[in-house]
Amino acid sequence: MKIEILGTGCPKCKTLTANAETAVKELGIEAEIVKVTQLKDIMSHKVMLTPALVVNGTVKSAGKILTPEEIKKFLA
Repeated sequence: MKIEILGTGCPKCKTLTANAETAVKELGIEAEIVKVTQLKDIMSHKVMLTPALVVNGTVKSAGKILTPEEIKKFLA
């Protein structure tokens, strides 16, 4: 599973990354978590608001910080 966190490195993006790492750990699954910080790469997902969560190429959320519990729903 590939999880991408789209954002330029702001505190909200860092929080979403940490929450994704927590969700993966709590579920006991293997996932590659990648931070996407280049604007052209973020725009390639057609995302206008960051932070955004992308799971296996599909945008699951944009413009808000998801909790680990909310992220788990997308990973299960």
